[in-house]
Amino acid sequence: MVDKKIRAAIIGGAGYTGGEACRILLFHPSVELAYVQSSSNAGNLLSDVHADLLGDTDMRFTGEVPSDVDVMFLCVGHGDARKFLESNIIEPHVRIIDLSQDFRLAAGASIGDRHFVYGLPEMNLERIKSAHNIANPGCFATAIQLALLPLAAAGRLVDEVHISAATGSTGAGQKPTATTHFSWRHANFSSYKLFTHQHLHEIGESLVGLQPSFDKAVNFVPYRGDFARGILATAYTRFDGSLDDATALYGGYYKDAAFTFVSDKAVSLKQVVNTNKCLVSLVKHGDKLVITSVIDNLVKGASGQAVQNMNIMFGLPQREGLELKPSAF
Repeated sequence: MVDKKIRAAIIGGAGYTGGEACRILLFHPSVELAYVQSSSNAGNLLSDVHADLLGDTDMRFTGEVPSDVDVMFLCVGHGDARKFLESNIIEPHVRIIDLSQDFRLAAGASIGDRHFVYGLPEMNLERIKSAHNIANPGCFATAIQLALLPLAAAGRLVDEVHISAATGSTGAGQKPTATTHFSWRHANFSSYKLFTHQHLHEIGESLVGLQPSFDKAVNFVPYRGDFARGILATAYTRFDGSLDDATALYGGYYKDAAFTFVSDKAVSLKQVVNTNKCLVSLVKHGDKLVITSVIDNLVKGASGQAVQNMNIMFGLPQREGLELKPSAF
């Protein structure tokens, strides 16, 4: 616990990631959720938009940009975080955690005097500890990187990587579209952005950062699933070793991780939905290592990981405020 509660603000609090950040921060023992901003909902109760918060808070959305806070979570659309920082004066002491993709890549990781550190704790823990600004990873990027980081860190990526991953409808954001409408999504399954998904860029930077010699293709086929929350990703690549070798490699890499765990059994979404956990399982098939990872796209893939990053930045235990129960059934 900190001596004085961290004053936090959420910018763009009416969407899915903003709502998830509200749910977590309202019950975080070391945080005072001071402001939740929404231009379109200013004056409305949080529970008018996030109906599950009825009885938990009487807070209302503000239309103003607060300055008297310690940390600001940018839960805005891609491209809007940079515009927000360009058009608003944010005091230098305020730490920024951006959940959009605006600052994730090295080439665009700065704006003015602010430089953003890529906020994947399982890879960048020491840098996050001293960071003032965090670029929160993407949801697919989180699940896929956690499936591959141990191989890259050991220099064991020797061939192309093939990945398929399915995400729930909340991964597309709150604004209805043709492919998120219930009647289209229900009892349906489809692929999209084959081999071109935007998260491939941050995945590639991380893998090469850990294993500079890696120059093979990362082939990714994303799917839209008939469910609301979660990502299940399966990756396979050639691995010159036994399953025991791989299990030891992954177990060693994640031995001190707060939320990522290696399972000796097959994993499924209900083990992680509504939690900040990532579960990873391994299978050896011939000369291929098959890695499956599961996360909640709104928690470990977005707002939960953002709060995990905040905990690290402020010297709190990583799991504080994130001891969440999975849906299980």
